[in-house]
Amino acid sequence: MNIDRFVLAFAGSVVLLSVALAHFVSPWWLLLTVFVGANLLQSAFTGFCPLAMILRKVGLKPGCAFGER
Repeated sequence: MNIDRFVLAFAGSVVLLSVALAHFVSPWWLLLTVFVGANLLQSAFTGFCPLAMILRKVGLKPGCAFGER
């Protein structure tokens, strides 16, 4: 698995978890969904993703989106 796929899988998992927590615990958990969506949007334009930087340091191979600059 490369960095791009891991980031997308992680973001999708956090969004689903946030929606479940909003349904069962408190609607305030939807703020986590907003945060993940905003981070995905800004990374699409800037190429900056903190999770991708961490994954690169632990040795995952980069994909096209979060490759070396």
